[in-house]
Amino acid sequence: MDSLTIRRPDDWHLHLRDGEMLSLVAPESRDFARAIIMPNLVPPVVTGAQAASYRDRIVAAGFAQPLMTLYLTEQTDPDDVVAAHRNGVITAVKLYPAGATTNSASGVRDFDVVRPVLAAMEEAGVPLCIHGEVTDPDIDIFDREAVFLDRVLTPLRAAHPGLKITLEHVTTSDAVDWVRAHDNVGATITVQHLMKSRNDMLAGGMRPHLYCLPILKRDTHKAALRAAATSGEARFFLGTDSAPHPTHAKEAACCAAGCFTAPIALPCLAHVFEEEDALDRLEGFASLHGPAHYGMPVNQETVTLTRTSPYPTPSAVQRGDVSVTLFDPGHPLHWTLS
Repeated sequence: MDSLTIRRPDDWHLHLRDGEMLSLVAPESRDFARAIIMPNLVPPVVTGAQAASYRDRIVAAGFAQPLMTLYLTEQTDPDDVVAAHRNGVITAVKLYPAGATTNSASGVRDFDVVRPVLAAMEEAGVPLCIHGEVTDPDIDIFDREAVFLDRVLTPLRAAHPGLKITLEHVTTSDAVDWVRAHDNVGATITVQHLMKSRNDMLAGGMRPHLYCLPILKRDTHKAALRAAATSGEARFFLGTDSAPHPTHAKEAACCAAGCFTAPIALPCLAHVFEEEDALDRLEGFASLHGPAHYGMPVNQETVTLTRTSPYPTPSAVQRGDVSVTLFDPGHPLHWTLS
């Protein structure tokens, strides 16, 4: 196959930051029509009014259709959440366990405290996006997703069976199995977790631009994710979790967590789906399953991926003093958008 035309994709998990970084990276998601925007700014986006203001800044920076979220805290007002969703200001609410990832210090420590918010969301049909990891220091970092499924998510699902859940950036076969076993649940999968394993990050030396949270796992888990993404099952769809950090913050003694994949996400996905002999299912994963999960129409526009001679991936984007290094797939790409 030398070309593939699909409905224009959406990104169901995207970090755009704010200020100068926002101005730099917002246009780099131009391949996507819509994107669910993460609220973990400093300070976080916790009210409908703050989400509306952030949305205006994103549009001004060059991304036209941001879908906003609120950052769930133990002080979140259920009435504000429901009103913001009813008025079209937000699409979902994001749950970060406190300390799980970048700018998550304001996240949830006691899940019982947020039960009233979750109950209000369940009744009003507000989706919940979840970073699914425990943060206990005695739990190995490679096991934190699996422990979260048993300790937190299964009881939460039982208590709120009508709550629409997106388990974000799943990284393990455990998570794939959990999603398949529960109704009204979808899962996003990232580019880096489809292409890389912890060996790629650690063997022969630490590669900081592959460090993200949840962390890359074993090859067996990567294989399970690739099987899920290319299966055609509607519960699995694309969320890049593209997370820009200044290059100096990545290339540091204690490097920041996140992979900046947005500019090359679709060529990387085409590479993966071609390897799995599943190019005919790329449109479902990138363009159809996400809108179905969130109850939105698919995009009417199309994009065409064309097979070309292998080309090196761009290394960075830069404006002024801010440079962000791109995710490196480790080999040339041979799909491009035309």
